[in-house]
Amino acid sequence: MPATTESLELIQTVEPDIRALMETHKERREHWYAHEVVPWEQGRSFRDEPWDESQATISRPVRTALILNLLTEDNLPYYHARIAGIFPDDSAMAEWSKLWTAEEGQHAIAIRDFLLTSRNCDPRSLEDDRLATVTRGWRIGFTDPVDIFNYTSAQELATRVSHRNAGVHADDPIAYEVMNRVAVDENHHFMFYRGVTTAMLREAPSLVLKSLRQVLTNFSMPGTEIPNFQRRAVEIARTGIYNLRVHAEQVVQPLLRYWKIGEITGLDAEASEAQEELMGITGTLIEQAERFEARLARRKRT
Repeated sequence: MPATTESLELIQTVEPDIRALMETHKERREHWYAHEVVPWEQGRSFRDEPWDESQATISRPVRTALILNLLTEDNLPYYHARIAGIFPDDSAMAEWSKLWTAEEGQHAIAIRDFLLTSRNCDPRSLEDDRLATVTRGWRIGFTDPVDIFNYTSAQELATRVSHRNAGVHADDPIAYEVMNRVAVDENHHFMFYRGVTTAMLREAPSLVLKSLRQVLTNFSMPGTEIPNFQRRAVEIARTGIYNLRVHAEQVVQPLLRYWKIGEITGLDAEASEAQEELMGITGTLIEQAERFEARLARRKRT
């Protein structure tokens, strides 16, 4: 939906909170260097020694997760354009979007360098997929800044969970370190966006709850443009790196609990309906997860 006057006024009201959250982020985040964690000593010439899957040291599902996460990070120009494009050049959010983009840019560098040096991806296929992904672009579906803050709150947390779980499932100390560094960054970014939504809830709870209902009931990660996304997502879901249960229990439920959605009062009628729907989202997702898990169990028995 396009930005409303009420939404724009709300963003102006929480501008001091945005600036304070940005300064806290700068103090809290410790800068790191991708070249210090990438295993350069493992690197070999792909021209002299073409890639073969037998060279991979990580299981296929985890490699799929790492590649999907990388290709999602590769679409950073579109994320920057969407966030930066709706705020005035002299606003705190304009400043934040530049800082956020600079920090996010290192993630693709680190993951790609790890995959190439460790030979855990087909370099030609990876580049073909990168080109296809970025050429297709990305559309968030939201233009209202309140929607975007609510979306990024969930999306950054989901990305943190996905990156960290991929590192844990890799059973490789270097992969774990790379993905943990990236996940820590994503957590810092998540805390910023969650903080902005918290400030908006304080000022305009009815408006924000209606937006949260729209965002969380129609949520999708920014990776659907990636070639063979659905097949890859199912493979990752089966492995338990990221699936409906993870999304429900590690993303949606913690957010609703943190914001104390069920305890908010003084709402208009539509926002009260949104509140009730929001409190039921986790249960609905768990039911869907149970059906997926049951189908998976049946397939394993046959």
